[in-house]
Amino acid sequence: MRLFLIAFQFLTILPLPFAVRCEEEDLGLSMSFFPLVGLALGALLAGVDYLLAPLLPRSVGDLVLITLMSVATGALHLDGLSDVADGLAARGSRERFLEIMKDSRVGAVGAVALVLGLGLKYQALLAVPLQYKREALFLFPMAARCAQVQMTVGAKRARKDGLGSAFVGGAGLTQLMVACLLTFVAGYLLLGLTGVICLLFLFLLTWCLKLWSHQRLGGVTGDVIGCASELNEIFFLLVLLALLRQGGAGA
Repeated sequence: MRLFLIAFQFLTILPLPFAVRCEEEDLGLSMSFFPLVGLALGALLAGVDYLLAPLLPRSVGDLVLITLMSVATGALHLDGLSDVADGLAARGSRERFLEIMKDSRVGAVGAVALVLGLGLKYQALLAVPLQYKREALFLFPMAARCAQVQMTVGAKRARKDGLGSAFVGGAGLTQLMVACLLTFVAGYLLLGLTGVICLLFLFLLTWCLKLWSHQRLGGVTGDVIGCASELNEIFFLLVLLALLRQGGAGA
């Protein structure tokens, strides 16, 4: 329970009514429970959606949900998306890429990436059929947090400082196996074979992002992990839509 609360404190800005003791090695160990934090965020979204559905048009309500998700996480991973986009736009050396990601300022390309990322996530959520919407709300935050564990375990550190470095040093195969087990079980229970196929696609996507990061940067950083998380949220919804259009739901 303590490790779950540590993960909850790191991944959200939602306050807890009590303090939780956290040692340095607890950061990596807590990654087993990252998907459960995602599931808790999904439950929050589903609960708010239940309350808003009778009051607001769906287009407005879904925008509120995307806003709530960004606020609840402190836009932590959105910052990673924009920083990686700015680094890609610079087209410089590895050192230049890392320097740009460390800069707190958001460049023009990073701002465009944020607009496109949030826009895609909103439109994809809006297009999910109502009979699958609650399941999607539970699963897309969970899948993204599982991807954070996948990006971290077994990765090299692109630099020695930063939050990403702390997690890379403490997470191992056990954390990845627990995170994947929790996520795939939830995916199957909520969406059946369709959910499992979505998660398998995301696993492959995340593996490719991890491989690219090692080739381009010599490892991963917190920004790269955050970027992968955002891309997983977007692509979970997109893949789910594609499968539903092909009649994959209900498998």
